[in-house]
Amino acid sequence: MKKHKVILFNYTALIALSAVAFACGSKETKAETEHSAEQKKDRIELVRDDVAKKVDVIIDGKFFTSYIYPDSLEKPVLYPINTANENAITRGWPLTPRAGERVDHPHHLGLWFNYGDVNGLDFWNNSSDIKDKTNYGHIVHKSIVSAKSGNEEGVLKVSLDWVNSKGEVLLTENTTFIFRGNDDQRSIDRIATLTAPNGEVKLTDNKEGMLGLRTARQLEHPSNKPEIFTDASGQATDVPTMNNEGITGLYLSSEGIKGDDVWGTRGAWVSLSGKIDNEDISVAILDYPSNPGYPTYWHARGYGLFSANPLGQKALSDGKDELNFKLDKGQSATFKYRIIIYSNETILDGQVNRDYIEWAK
Repeated sequence: MKKHKVILFNYTALIALSAVAFACGSKETKAETEHSAEQKKDRIELVRDDVAKKVDVIIDGKFFTSYIYPDSLEKPVLYPINTANENAITRGWPLTPRAGERVDHPHHLGLWFNYGDVNGLDFWNNSSDIKDKTNYGHIVHKSIVSAKSGNEEGVLKVSLDWVNSKGEVLLTENTTFIFRGNDDQRSIDRIATLTAPNGEVKLTDNKEGMLGLRTARQLEHPSNKPEIFTDASGQATDVPTMNNEGITGLYLSSEGIKGDDVWGTRGAWVSLSGKIDNEDISVAILDYPSNPGYPTYWHARGYGLFSANPLGQKALSDGKDELNFKLDKGQSATFKYRIIIYSNETILDGQVNRDYIEWAK
């Protein structure tokens, strides 16, 4: 008769061995999970902070800009805005003053979108300096519709109301911001749809509009006019003569117009080139063919206001053109702009033209 070998299991040892194996497996799984999460981390991050009323945009670990909407501002803005090398292209004053800055026009802050005559109300010039708001309008942030990070782009969608001093809504605004970037470039697409929900809205020709950017001091054009600047502590000070050291800005339009002569002309795009902390920088604003008033007039000043104004035709053409744009009740209009920030090189018109053709497809 064949004998069978009896095998006795040491269950205590087996359980201990299994526990060790499970622990090792858990460690490996945790490490793999952390590695996987690191691999999946989006290049372009949108970070919401509802308490601080802002959304930060981070590209490759570097701060790019913030969408901010505190109650103290008369409109939401993108502020500050940095290059790929983290130099700010926007003026700091009045929120975070830097030495040597101008302290004019407190409503010029970061990148914004509004207008100087909306049913007779001035949205453009409104700021905390204005005490009687009767003749002014302001833009109220209503909600963040979505904020999506991604490897190729980050997309922020917001809902806004353009209201009078009584809080009555003249226009609703639904805007999409698309943020992109690489080692040498940053870009913002700002696509705004304005709707007149409660009645006719007239945007009468006015020089104060519409997509505005207030640039850092270094990107201004050199000037010999006396001005008011901030000192090192951020206090306003009179400067009888201008110090143009490090002031290097120069406008160039799609029509080949340069410098201050860009103001009051039309063009599909304008670039502003200069240098900040030895970084060659060019900032271009691109119009879009389907925009009202295309090609836009440029309300671009050497002191740092860089603005595309498609609706202020009479004011900017010395009366040669006139638009008097309006929206009937329930009617909408969409305004699309791309802002490109080039780093480490002075961009020539050929490069901007190529980027414009790609944008305008």
